[in-house]
Amino acid sequence: MRYLILFLLLPMSSIAQQDCDEAPALNQRIVELATDKINKKVGTGECWDLAQMVLDESGADWDGYEEFGELINHKSECIYAGDIIQFKNVKITWEEGKYTYEEEMKHHTAIVHEVKADGNIVLIHQNTGQHGRKVGTTLFRINDMKKGKIMVYRPKESTE
Repeated sequence: MRYLILFLLLPMSSIAQQDCDEAPALNQRIVELATDKINKKVGTGECWDLAQMVLDESGADWDGYEEFGELINHKSECIYAGDIIQFKNVKITWEEGKYTYEEEMKHHTAIVHEVKADGNIVLIHQNTGQHGRKVGTTLFRINDMKKGKIMVYRPKESTE
């Protein structure tokens, strides 16, 4: 019974990531396209512009607005590099040493660049406090999310 309790206390994102296969080919292409834009401004520099560019250039099937593919349940399904995350009123708080850090994303779009073994996610995105309107990478501490909602989309191959 003791082991069952310990298992239930693990963050869901860590549990889901343990048995993930390699990212789909479309996702890998999306990461390549986004990585090629690091330190460059895409479109007007809005966060959404990067997602639009990679989906359009990869030939993905999407609605051209905010349905970036198939909505997945990030608590029970694998998150892959190349998935796209839509943030709504997200607040993250974490501690390092004696300091507490806080980050907010009211309405933001980012691409998963890498999923770490601990479940945290390296994002590739633009229009951030750290990188301004140029594309860069930052760590999203998913297990330290205190409020808000994230929607994770799996890009879909075009049927045309």
